[in-house]
Amino acid sequence: MQPIEFYRDEFINYLEKKVQTKEPHNLYEPIDYILGLGGKRLRPVLALLTTELFEGDYKNALDAALAIEVFHNFSLVHDDIMDDAPLRRGKVTVHEKWDINTGILSGDAMLINSYQYFEGYSDATFKELVQLFSKTAIEVCEGQQYDVDFETRDDVTIPEYLKMIEYKTAVLVAAAMKMGAIIAGGSKENQNLVYEFGRNLGIAFQLQDDYLDAFGDPETFGKQVGGDIIENKKTFLYLKALELSSAAERETLLHLYSIAPSDPTEKIEAIKTVFEQSSSVNMTKKEIEGYTQRAFECLKQLNLPEERKEILKIFGENLMQRTV
Repeated sequence: MQPIEFYRDEFINYLEKKVQTKEPHNLYEPIDYILGLGGKRLRPVLALLTTELFEGDYKNALDAALAIEVFHNFSLVHDDIMDDAPLRRGKVTVHEKWDINTGILSGDAMLINSYQYFEGYSDATFKELVQLFSKTAIEVCEGQQYDVDFETRDDVTIPEYLKMIEYKTAVLVAAAMKMGAIIAGGSKENQNLVYEFGRNLGIAFQLQDDYLDAFGDPETFGKQVGGDIIENKKTFLYLKALELSSAAERETLLHLYSIAPSDPTEKIEAIKTVFEQSSSVNMTKKEIEGYTQRAFECLKQLNLPEERKEILKIFGENLMQRTV
């Protein structure tokens, strides 16, 4: 097994070789732009790492990793349009840099490209990968729709929210890992266990992302801090605050989530104060820890030598301590 940085560097080198701007430029330049903005490359790295975890060659997983990363960035381009987001990874979003029509069409091309990257696999492997990928892709769309629906609902429950982030975020992390196990020829039991590891870690990751959206450092987080609050998104922080708040705090929170001031700074700070005073922040951190531990329980059950599993444990621990 290699260090995480090795897999990230190998993937970035492969991406730069495979994804190049061509004609028509107005279709492909935005693709090159969004893929060049960086990010953690979490999903492709996990695909490569998992392939070697099951004693396969990570190079055989590069195309699957690229499919996952291109699909993930396609979803970000379209999500940013839906959210009217000005920034992505600290840079101007595609639809702001070009226009909405360009963002839609370039995103569509990325979705098609992502399927093309599976074409080099053998028939049996191709079928398994594409079936998993299609199932995951539609779940991501379902998760996004739940997210949009929740913005105008006042009765969102915590179980509904957790299902939404499982579909919108966690299943793609889980699928990336299972793809690595498929490519390496891992047993069905190990494939399913590594999927569950990724799913639980993905939920913890998104809960951490929600926390950082409100309380992260704008210099390191790379997105507009308070963006979820501005969009009135019913995050775990918000739902827990409603559950734990006093009547007066609850009234304040509901009022603040019903207004859209021209300058949202005061709204963001007032809501963050309620999150902290209601113990919602502490409960969110406990939930993050809980899902991380569930992931580690799956890791324990994997039929692999302990020393091979250590890299995933370290990866999970580092992910939960991130500030970006």
